[in-house]
Amino acid sequence: MSLRPRALILRMQIMKHSILILAVLFCLAACTNKDEEQINESSATTSVEKMMKDVIEQFPDSVLLKENLIQYYRDSGYFDKAIASAGGALKKDSNNARLWDIKATLHFENGDTLNATRSLERAVQIIPDPGYIMSLGSLYAQTKNIKALEMADLLLVNKQTNTAKEGFFIKGIYYAYTADKDKAISYFDRSLALDYTFMFAYREKAIALYDLGKYEEAIKVLTKAITLQNNFDEGYYWRGRCLEKLNKTNEAIEEYRTALLYSPDFVEAKEALAKLGGR
Repeated sequence: MSLRPRALILRMQIMKHSILILAVLFCLAACTNKDEEQINESSATTSVEKMMKDVIEQFPDSVLLKENLIQYYRDSGYFDKAIASAGGALKKDSNNARLWDIKATLHFENGDTLNATRSLERAVQIIPDPGYIMSLGSLYAQTKNIKALEMADLLLVNKQTNTAKEGFFIKGIYYAYTADKDKAISYFDRSLALDYTFMFAYREKAIALYDLGKYEEAIKVLTKAITLQNNFDEGYYWRGRCLEKLNKTNEAIEEYRTALLYSPDFVEAKEALAKLGGR
C-alpha cells in the first residue's frame, strides 16, 4: 500500500486463478508418462517459472497461460520479466487490447507513466472499452494532460450512471492536478450526485478542500464517507491530516491508528503516526 495513486487505479484484468496449481495441472495433463520422481519438492519454487514456460510451449495459443505467467512475475515483484512477457505475447497478438491493458498496468505499477499511457492508448484504439477509457483518462489527468477531458467526455456521452460518475471524477482529478481546486470540487460533487457511495470522490474532494485550507469542511466530507464505509482507511488518514492542521494532535493520532487498524501496511499513516510520537 505504499503506492497510493490519487486517481483511479488501473484495471489489470489478469485472471486470478492459482498459478502454481494451474501450471501443475497442465503439466501433469501433458506429461502423464513422466516419472513422478522428476518433481522435486525442494526445488519447486525455482522450477515454477520453467514449468509454466514449458506448458506455454506445449499450448502456444493459450492466452490464459501467458497471463498467468505474467501474474506470477507480478506477484513475485519481477516487473521487468512481467513486462517482457506481456511484450512477447503482444508480438504474436498485437491487436489484443486486454494484453495492452495488462502491460499498461505493469508499467504504471513500475513507476513508468509514459509507457503506461502509450499502452493504454493502444488498447483504446483497438477497443474503446469504458474501462480502458477510464484508466487512460485517469493517467492523462494525473499527468496534467488536457486529453483527460476528452476521455471524460467519452464516458459522459454513454449517459450511464457508472461511466458518467467516472467521467465527472476524471475531470475533477484533472482540475485538481492543474490547481483549479474549486472547479475540481464541483466535478467531484457531480460525481457524488450520481453515486453517493463513491469513496474516491469523497477522498479527492476532501484533499482539494485540504489544499484550500478548509480543514473543517474536509473533515465533514470524510466523516460522511466513513459513515458510509467504516473501513475506509484513507478517510481516517486524511481526517488525521486535517486534525493536525487544526492542532488537534491527540485526535489526529487516533485517526492514524484507526487507518492502520484497517490497513496495517498503510505506509503514509505509519509515518504520520511516528512523526507525532504515536504507536
